[in-house]
Amino acid sequence: MFGDEDREFTRVAYLQKDAGGEKIRCHVCERRCVISNHAAGWCQTRRHEDGVLITTTYGLVSALSATPIEKKPFYHFCPGTKSLSIGNWSCNFACPWCENWDITQVTPPDGGKYLSPEGFIDLVERSGCQGITLAYNEPTLSLEWALEVFQLARGLGLYSTIVTNGYMTPECLGLFMTAGLDALNVDIKGDEYAVRGYCKGIELEKIWINCGLARAHRLHLEITTLIIPKVNDDNRTLREIANRIVEELGPETPWHITAYHPAHKFTTSPPEVELLERAWKIGKAAGLDYVYLANVPGRSRENTECPNCQKILIRRLGNNMLTNAIRDSKCTQCGHMIAGVWA
Repeated sequence: MFGDEDREFTRVAYLQKDAGGEKIRCHVCERRCVISNHAAGWCQTRRHEDGVLITTTYGLVSALSATPIEKKPFYHFCPGTKSLSIGNWSCNFACPWCENWDITQVTPPDGGKYLSPEGFIDLVERSGCQGITLAYNEPTLSLEWALEVFQLARGLGLYSTIVTNGYMTPECLGLFMTAGLDALNVDIKGDEYAVRGYCKGIELEKIWINCGLARAHRLHLEITTLIIPKVNDDNRTLREIANRIVEELGPETPWHITAYHPAHKFTTSPPEVELLERAWKIGKAAGLDYVYLANVPGRSRENTECPNCQKILIRRLGNNMLTNAIRDSKCTQCGHMIAGVWA
């Protein structure tokens, strides 16, 4: 199933434009790197070779796992199904708390396990999964491979999802949508201070713009915020995130509040449950219909309630769906429409 020939990993990169002076500008993510000949962009996955930008990680596999779709987390998209999740290498952010730092914060290897789009889709079907998820590292950087995978998945009735920091260009998001992307979970890491100062991003607003574009084009969207003490746990930041979700994406957009754990270069203690509960209350006070504590299992905050009559419609324990009382996208008690993709 896997191949290991170096030539397999190289393809002509999409979204490249002449930048003048024998340089090429990459338009895959909002860094829009200008790359000189025989040099690579910020993420190290695209390299300029004699007038052509190439991707050097096409089909390169760093992680592969069949898991419940709830683990991504997606709570309002095909609950109870399984997704085959796959990761590549590198990232366009440099978050010092990244749990997957050993694949995101390193230079991609010259070789390794190769998986073709066709080979991956074959694995999806043989594993009994109903869809695919690009995760573990930033899926934007796998654009060329992902577009082929999404097209194949759509043809077979499989869903396609990504877990992303949202820092792709609108051009890149447009290609994803055309190829067959069905849903995305976007990690809103905090305010401008967090994105620029810690993640080495450039402009937080670009992420919110992409979230708005996804909603406008009827993609299923869920938002996740990893709560990190002294980075994004103050009331002002949490209210800003919650208010923007309500005002720009709609109160029916699910917001997952997750607990940070020390990793990579960050040793700050994890947040107390009381802090997560405070964030949950801020989300509800802002008018959000669905706010979840995603990785604090055993608490009622992981269940889906009808925002109209408060009936518990989906019961969960960790990443496992226990019961689902949603019928025809409606609450079975009061008939209220429950936003999501339930088929």
